[in-house]
Amino acid sequence: MQNAVSKRTALIVVATGSFLTPFMGSSINVALPSIGKALAMDAVRLAWVAMAYSLASAMFLVPFGRAGDIHGRKRIFLAGVIVDLVFSTSCAFAPSGTALIVFRAFQGLGGAMLFGTGMALLTSVFPPNERGRALGINVAAVYLGLSLGPVLGGIITQNLGWRAVFLSNVPLCLFIIVFTLKNLRGEWAECAGEPFDWTGALVYGISLAAFIYGFSHVTERVGPTLLTIGLAGLVAFAVVEMRVRYPVLEIRLFRRSRVFALSNLAALINYAATAAIGFLLSLYLQYIKALTPQAAGFVLIAQPAMQALFSPLAGRLSDRIEPRIVASTGMALNVIGLILLTLLNATTPLPFIVGSLLFLGLGFALFSSPNTNAIMGSVERRFYGVASATQATMRLVGQMFSMGVVMLIINLILGPVQIAPEYYPLFLRAAHTAFVTFAILCFGGVFASLARGKMR
Repeated sequence: MQNAVSKRTALIVVATGSFLTPFMGSSINVALPSIGKALAMDAVRLAWVAMAYSLASAMFLVPFGRAGDIHGRKRIFLAGVIVDLVFSTSCAFAPSGTALIVFRAFQGLGGAMLFGTGMALLTSVFPPNERGRALGINVAAVYLGLSLGPVLGGIITQNLGWRAVFLSNVPLCLFIIVFTLKNLRGEWAECAGEPFDWTGALVYGISLAAFIYGFSHVTERVGPTLLTIGLAGLVAFAVVEMRVRYPVLEIRLFRRSRVFALSNLAALINYAATAAIGFLLSLYLQYIKALTPQAAGFVLIAQPAMQALFSPLAGRLSDRIEPRIVASTGMALNVIGLILLTLLNATTPLPFIVGSLLFLGLGFALFSSPNTNAIMGSVERRFYGVASATQATMRLVGQMFSMGVVMLIINLILGPVQIAPEYYPLFLRAAHTAFVTFAILCFGGVFASLARGKMR
């Protein structure tokens, strides 16, 4: 009976945490113009409101995943919720743009603690034959947050102001804390007593930050230098971690388990090929199709809504069918969806766009939870935290790479100009180039997904 309570409680609190972060991120995107006006922030500093969170999360995901394995996954997860609560409130009362960016970075620190341990907590509590369903529900919670964020964020911003968007986090954080302390008994720390690799964590964080910042500014003078430093640091990190007895990231997992290595590669490719779709289509719908932000949001909701609807089913399928088959099918559907988007022009009917997004949503649902099931099922229990954090890092790096590719293409084709009617043809050419690039990338990902081999 206690085991059943633990499973139900773990699923509720982890799924709520998984809803929280994407909901906040997609809500804030809607609120950015209001934030810019209130705090007198230019476009670059506004971009850092979003980037500060993502960068901090990416830097600390793996270290906190390892810390969860050593000190307890529930403990680190709860600490992450508390950090998120404190700095969500701080963001709501930020007196300046600089303070808001700093608070968002600390909020990202809390997000790293949540995402670095949440999946591992579920994997610890649920047995292998029930894991796919639990992971599918958790993935559905992520996409529910992505779906509701633009709509509710717009309503909150318009009626209560942008500061209320950050405060909307507070009730959910309080619920997670109280519900976890009251109902989730026990702790999961298979690596208790092992030392923490502080040097590795520091090198990893600095190198990843340099790589991500450098890639996002690759067209500027500082970009290539930081990109090179970041890559060199990450290579050095991998070499050193292979020789450390208790590394912050168990690099040997990639060598020992083909399933783990190729499943993470497939996740990186899939996010890199799909993360910027919403950004491109948001611009297309509001500029080329002249839709209002609210109307564009209702069109864009088609993809994450489809993902939320079918992710639990995909998770259950991966409990019965080889996960690589389900995930590879989803990746193939994404290729088709991206090819459909290359056909967009000024007269493309909205039903075609919605249909393409529904197709992509189904593909991503079929890919995501089975691929997560494959990653978490390919490692020993003691590495669940590291595996969870590694997968989350693949997602963040893939998302940033996706946006980097789009910005590079726009700079090369469109240049540093505002999107005005005379530049619409160039914007469409840039969007087509991006969708073709992503389709090719995703096509390669199908083979990475199939090559991982059988799990059972």
